[in-house]
Amino acid sequence: MKAESSQGSRADAGALPESLPRVLVLWAPDWPVVAARQHEKLPADAPLVLVEKGLVFAAAASARAEGVTRGLRLREAQSRFPGIIDRPYDPALDSRAFEPVLAGIEELIPGVQVLRPGMCAVRVRGAALYYGGEKAAALTVIDRVNEIAASDARVGIADALFTAVHAARSTSAADPRSRGGRVRMVPAGSSAEFLAPLPIAVLEEPPIVTLLMKLGISTLGEFAHLDRLDVRTRFGELGGRLHALASGRDPQVFVARTPPLDLDVVIDFEPALDRVDQVAFGIRSRADDFVAGLVQAQLVATAIRIELDSESGEVAERVWLHPRSFSANDVVDRVRWQVQGSNLIDAGLSSGISRVRIVPETVDEIGHHETGLWGSGLEPRIHHGLSRVQSMLGHGGVLVPTIEGGRTLQSRQRFTAWGDRSVTERSPQRPWPGVLPAPLPGTVFSSRHAVHVFAEDGTTVSVDERGHVAAPPAQFSTSDSRSRTLTAWAGPWPLAERWWEAESPGRSWRFQAVDDTGCAWLLVLDDGGWWAEARYD
Repeated sequence: MKAESSQGSRADAGALPESLPRVLVLWAPDWPVVAARQHEKLPADAPLVLVEKGLVFAAAASARAEGVTRGLRLREAQSRFPGIIDRPYDPALDSRAFEPVLAGIEELIPGVQVLRPGMCAVRVRGAALYYGGEKAAALTVIDRVNEIAASDARVGIADALFTAVHAARSTSAADPRSRGGRVRMVPAGSSAEFLAPLPIAVLEEPPIVTLLMKLGISTLGEFAHLDRLDVRTRFGELGGRLHALASGRDPQVFVARTPPLDLDVVIDFEPALDRVDQVAFGIRSRADDFVAGLVQAQLVATAIRIELDSESGEVAERVWLHPRSFSANDVVDRVRWQVQGSNLIDAGLSSGISRVRIVPETVDEIGHHETGLWGSGLEPRIHHGLSRVQSMLGHGGVLVPTIEGGRTLQSRQRFTAWGDRSVTERSPQRPWPGVLPAPLPGTVFSSRHAVHVFAEDGTTVSVDERGHVAAPPAQFSTSDSRSRTLTAWAGPWPLAERWWEAESPGRSWRFQAVDDTGCAWLLVLDDGGWWAEARYD
């Protein structure tokens, strides 16, 4: 015990043995909630709940106090606390919000390793010497993080990552004024003693943990007392690694990240601008700087994120995609379109734009987008022409069709604005019972044309509930009263969609028919009568 106390005092003073590379782990509790709260500009005590796949992924402390826990169904959480504010969980938001925290720590201590959003590690030896001890370095980091993210940051310091992580998790700061309670330091060489009372479940390997608990091993200390070779023989490489963690011999290698290039561009307007053309003109020169910075880094942007801040505090954020790469004019166009459609100015919901931030969301090497040896070809000219038309007509002025899953030809069509990546809601690869088989019609009418289908005797052709045709189709006429003789036909094929809904159109019947000119048609019979849905060109 005396030796432990001596080691603890030496560690606090910064005089550490060369063989023990001490590690400082910063942990921001409830980071997903903190990131979402800052993004939504909610108060610190807001009962925010993040939902993923219908289940609670994370909950604020105010929501947990009312019985809302992780894993609950959203409906159950709302019944326990009707006042919760639910938002979908966005893992990308966690990473983006944690980036300023990492940059702030790197200003104090170089060489940060990201463990996950909300948790990172640094080697503490140099910082302890500079700031006057490990605890002083930890408090400096906590103050810096709380200044950036306004979170209840905690710090653990130990000989290795695994021990330092659990040291940070074991801290307590019930009193916000108690800065010392947010730091937990494990003396050098005492990792095994610190880890020994922890439950075996902290290893987070359910198959092995479950078996160890069945064998009567419930703590890390009991697991560490087992023979290392016996554990490796019984549980393999993974068991050997877990045994090393429980024994305080962390096999993880500390790998500091390389700080990313700061390619973001921020434009502040003072006073705020309340006209679209003013905002577009104000960011034009910085758009050139944005593209020039990417070129200098040998990169191009294929997706950018534009954030608009209004003077009243509202934020409009959108990610814009590009089929090739963004030029300065493309960036200006996207900012203008977003301002026009953001409801920040035209709808009069707030004051003018006070800040525009342009962030390269996805980048690619510039060599992949260089012009060929003989100059630009047909595709670049088409892109330039469509982009020019789009700049005059607006973002939705040029649409590109894509095919997605569905049973009817209309439902399978999806139109996406030129330059945006098409995101299909229904996968074409899924089985779609009743879908029209190939070959598909060459022309699908934007709206179905009403027609009349007659038998030889002039009566309208009908189909009973069993799919029996009352009489063979002989001719049909369109809305312009033009009559066509049918030389061949096939069908009917039934199609029933959302039959359980009262407002569902019910069952429809498809026919394929060929007229006397050799043109083939896709005809549909439903409760509304006969329709021409497409033509086989």
